[in-house]
Amino acid sequence: MAMSRKTRERRPTSFYFLAAFFTLFVLFLYGPMLTIFILSFQGVNGGLTFPMNGFSFHWFGNLFERQAVGDFGGSFLRSLKLGLIVMVVTVVVSFMAGLAFRRRFKGDSIVFYLAIASLIVPSILISLGIGLLFNIIEWQPQWFTSALGAHLTWTFPFGLLIMFAVFNRFDPSYEEAARDLGASNWQTIQYVVLPMVGPSLIGVAMFSFTLSYDEFARTLMTAGALNTLPLEIYGMTTNVTTPVLYALGTVTTGFSFLVIALALGSVAILRMRKGQKA
Repeated sequence: MAMSRKTRERRPTSFYFLAAFFTLFVLFLYGPMLTIFILSFQGVNGGLTFPMNGFSFHWFGNLFERQAVGDFGGSFLRSLKLGLIVMVVTVVVSFMAGLAFRRRFKGDSIVFYLAIASLIVPSILISLGIGLLFNIIEWQPQWFTSALGAHLTWTFPFGLLIMFAVFNRFDPSYEEAARDLGASNWQTIQYVVLPMVGPSLIGVAMFSFTLSYDEFARTLMTAGALNTLPLEIYGMTTNVTTPVLYALGTVTTGFSFLVIALALGSVAILRMRKGQKA
C-alpha cells in the first residue's frame, strides 16, 4: 500500500526538466544583478572584479560628484522626464483607442495592424529611420521630440493590446445601468469605466514607463547630443575603470523596483476603495 502511494506521488520527468530550466532562468536573471550589487560596495581602492578590496559606500557618493566620463544626473533626469511623458501619452491614447475599438468602423483592421506593426520591426531600424527623417527635414534630433516618437512606437502597441484585452472582458451592462440612472457619457466614463479599468491603466503606465526608461536601441539615433541614461551607461562601459558604474546600476535597479512597488501600491489602494464602495 505504501509502495503504491509512493509510486503514485512520484513526480514526472518533465517536472525536473522544468525545475532545472527555471533555476537556470533565475540564475541568468538575478545572478548578474547580484554581482553588480555586491561590487558596487567595493572599498575606495576596489576594482571592477572580485575579490573585493574592502567595503564602503564611496562609489554611491561619487555618483553625485562631477564626473570626467559622464553626466549621470543630467542623463537620469532626461530618462525620467522622457519616461513620464511617454507614460502619460501611452495611457491616455491607449485608453481612448480601447474605447474607440469597442465598435467596429470602416478600416478598423488596417488601423489596428498599422498601430502594432512597429513591434515586428527591429528597434534599431526604427531609430535609424526617425534619425534620417529628422536629418532630411533639417530638424535637430532631441530626446523630447524624435526620441519621444521612437519610444511611443514601442510602448503604444503594448498599451493598445492590454486595453483591448481589458475591454473584451468589460461588461457593458454597467454602462447601460449608469445611463438609465441619468448619467451622461462623460459621467459614465468617469464614475463607471475608469474605476473598473483603473488597475489595468496603472499596469499600462508602469509598463510604458519601464520600457521607455530602459530603452536603448530606439534612442541610439534619436536622442541627439544629450544622452539618456541607457546611452550614458553604454558609453561609460568603454572608459570607466572604477565601481562607480556598478553603483549607478544598483541605484537604477532600485529605482525600477521602486516604480513597480508604487504601481502595485496604487492598484491595492484602488481595489480597497472599490471594495469599500461595494
